[in-house]
Amino acid sequence: MHYKMPILEENGYVVLRDYDGPVIGEEEYQHLGFMDWKSGGDTNFAPLASATGEMECGGFWEHGQPDKDGIWTKNEQVSPSLARYVRSIGVRFGRVRVIKLNPYTSREEAYRNLHLDDNNRLNPDGEGWVVRAWLELTHCPDSYMVLRHSKDDAASEHRVAAVRYRQLVVDTERLWHVVSHLGPEPRYALITSLESGPELERWISSQLPAGFALAAASPAREAGPGRSEAGSSQRRVRVA
Repeated sequence: MHYKMPILEENGYVVLRDYDGPVIGEEEYQHLGFMDWKSGGDTNFAPLASATGEMECGGFWEHGQPDKDGIWTKNEQVSPSLARYVRSIGVRFGRVRVIKLNPYTSREEAYRNLHLDDNNRLNPDGEGWVVRAWLELTHCPDSYMVLRHSKDDAASEHRVAAVRYRQLVVDTERLWHVVSHLGPEPRYALITSLESGPELERWISSQLPAGFALAAASPAREAGPGRSEAGSSQRRVRVA
C-alpha cells in the first residue's frame, strides 16, 4: 500500500492559486536543452532532473529505481528560478521537466492523445504515491488541460485553463489527461513528479486560494480557480 493524499481522493486533482513569486523569464524555459520526446502530442521535453543527472527523459525504472530522488541536469544552470521553485515545495521529487507542446491541428487530434502516466513503477510499499505538479509558463487562455476518469467518458471531464502561472497537482496514473492546445505558439509548462505525504499536503495547503483550507472531514463542492468549462470538486472548505 502507498500513502495517498485525501485531497485527491474524490476527483484526483486539485487546482491551486496561481504562482505569485518572482517573474520567470522566458529565457529560463525557451533556452533549455530539449529532447525529442513524445508524450500527448508533438512534444519536446527539457529534463531539469533525471534518474542519473544525464540529459534523458526516460522512466527511472530503466535504472532500477522509482520516480523519486531526481538528480539535477545541466539544465538547472539555465533555469535557476524553476529549480528554486521545485526545491521550495520541500518534498522528494523525481522527474522534473519542461514540456514544449506544439499546437494540435484540431481539438479532435488533441483528444486522441488522452493518456495515463506510469508514475509508480518500483515504488516501494509504505512510501508515498507519486503524483505530478504543473506550473504553466506561457499564457494560453484558449487552451486547457482535459482530465477524465475514463478515456471515453465525456461526462467525467474536467477542464483547467492553461493560463500563465496556473498551478495544479494531478494523480496522472489515475486520470486520463491531455492539454488541448491549438496555438498559434508552443505552450511551455513545468512538470514535476512529487511524492505524496504530509510535506506535500502542507505545501498544497499553503498554495490554496485565499479563504480555502484542507478539510478534515467531508468534501465541499467548490470550483477551483482553474475552472474552464467544468468545475473541480476537491477536499477543501471555505474559511469564513
